[in-house]
Amino acid sequence: MRKALFILSIIAVFAAFGFGQRIEDGSRKTIGYISSSGTVENGSRSTIGYINSDGRVENGSRSTLGYINKDGRVENASRSTIGYVSSSGTVENGSRSTIGYVNSNGRVENSSRSTIGYAEGVDQRHAALFFFFFFRPNN
Repeated sequence: MRKALFILSIIAVFAAFGFGQRIEDGSRKTIGYISSSGTVENGSRSTIGYINSDGRVENGSRSTLGYINKDGRVENASRSTIGYVSSSGTVENGSRSTIGYVNSNGRVENSSRSTIGYAEGVDQRHAALFFFFFFRPNN
């Protein structure tokens, strides 16, 4: 009995971490998922990209879309700066104008502070990449 419970517990842990955190639009409709390993999926669970541990951002075909650097600088595939994500969750474009916010509670806001989505439990930088740079849903 203990062995069966142990195995079920292990399966539950893998399931919790393997499916990814849900990304929702402002109406709380699921529009995507980001796994802890950086796999990005749309709302239908099709892989649309990857956010690698080295900061490289790729589309579903593994072509490089851009980069997110440790300092929060976002670059396109040509390594030109297209934005910034601060440690506080402020998102700026390449000209340093604020374009949005990813709050620590997972709420994503545009520059006017209107809620455009939710990414609870998702790394703030990954949520910023999803909503503002490489995987933009239709807002």
